[in-house]
Amino acid sequence: MKNSRLFGLLYLLLGRGDMTAAELAVKLEVSERTIRRDVDALSAAGVPVYMERGRGGGVRLLPEFVLNRSLLTPGERDEILSALQALRVTGASGGELLERLGALFGGIQQPWMDADFSDWGSSPARRGDFELIRRAIVEKRPLGFRYAAQDGGLSERVVEPAMLRFRGMSWYLQGWCRLRRGWRVFKLSRMEGLRLLDGQFTARGEAPEPGVSGPGMPAVDAVLRFAPSAAYRVLEEFEPRQIERLPDGGFLVRVRWPAGSWGAGYVLGYGSAVEVLSPPALAMRVREEAARIVERYGGAHAAADE
Repeated sequence: MKNSRLFGLLYLLLGRGDMTAAELAVKLEVSERTIRRDVDALSAAGVPVYMERGRGGGVRLLPEFVLNRSLLTPGERDEILSALQALRVTGASGGELLERLGALFGGIQQPWMDADFSDWGSSPARRGDFELIRRAIVEKRPLGFRYAAQDGGLSERVVEPAMLRFRGMSWYLQGWCRLRRGWRVFKLSRMEGLRLLDGQFTARGEAPEPGVSGPGMPAVDAVLRFAPSAAYRVLEEFEPRQIERLPDGGFLVRVRWPAGSWGAGYVLGYGSAVEVLSPPALAMRVREEAARIVERYGGAHAAADE
């Protein structure tokens, strides 16, 4: 218990710089006399901590003090290295820090995870976007980019980034959009010319949780019936609580579904293996889009036959 308290005292000083004995006593739930004894114990162990008495006094560490590996348990060191390995495989930074801490802690662990969150065949520039976004969030610097809307139009955006989110097999950047003057969520694959801008911004509070319908999209309650041949996609793309297995081997899925052209286009991606049971407006949108596809390809085939 005492060793745990000593570590707690040391971590408080590392984070705050200096604190009074009274503040430390409240934080650690002990008496000021115990704090004074703990300071003496740390000093005797070689930690450069000292106490100044009187007005303006407090408990301080010498500025040149650095965290020694002996102050962490083997388990804590392994957790730090594992977390840094996970950060590195996302494409963000962490490699140099991982090497330095690995040397300090006595060797880097055997890699335990390998992942590539970029698309197959994506360029190094696309994979570097993760590091650019990380820097923008940590340093509170705005990001500029061109964004492709659902209708295909491009708009120039300046965003104060707050959170990088992974939802539905895609990466999204959430931030305060200066053009729309509000919180927005942007799909990374639809962002072009990502760049870090000069200056800093003041955080606008905690980013709100995006709605269940998907980032920035209105949604409807939908019921979809899938053929057995669509099992591999249904089981990958929907949650178990949304899926009902049918006697014929098919599936009934009840889900909040994006409205408009995007939602209709996604339904069409299942081909003939899906039927929209409700709402009628979504079913109508799918039929209209399917008719336009038939018209386009029907005309092309007719011209080729001639």
